[in-house]
Amino acid sequence: MVASQTHDRRAGFTLVELAVVVVIIGVLAAFAVPRFLDSVERSKAGEAFNYLATIHSAMERYHVRQGTYADDLDELDVELVAPEYFTVGTVEVPSTEADLETGWELTLTRVGASAGFGEYTVVFNHDGYDGANSTIPDAISVLQTSSS
Repeated sequence: MVASQTHDRRAGFTLVELAVVVVIIGVLAAFAVPRFLDSVERSKAGEAFNYLATIHSAMERYHVRQGTYADDLDELDVELVAPEYFTVGTVEVPSTEADLETGWELTLTRVGASAGFGEYTVVFNHDGYDGANSTIPDAISVLQTSSS
């Protein structure tokens, strides 16, 4: 009978054991949540890169046919759907270029909550991605490779 009384007392978890489990879950969450938020924002930034890569290809096709770059995205031979998380600027002629025959530039600006990264921009021009004028943080740039 003594053995069954001891067994009944040990049927559940102690408060200390539960507290240890809660602390371990909290520590794991503290490491996982920021990485998850970075991944989510990186996928949203990927939307900008895909959109601008499509524009870049269409601009090059337009340039081959017309001898100049388009000054309006509606002139391109692609059906564009506006990005959900970015505002699209207008096609600009870079200050270092004389006119649309030799160059163009388009900027997308992040709108809305961005997982603590704030407002950032992704810029493409006639050469492709313009890292010098883009303000996208390295932590979420789709051009950065993950080391883990």
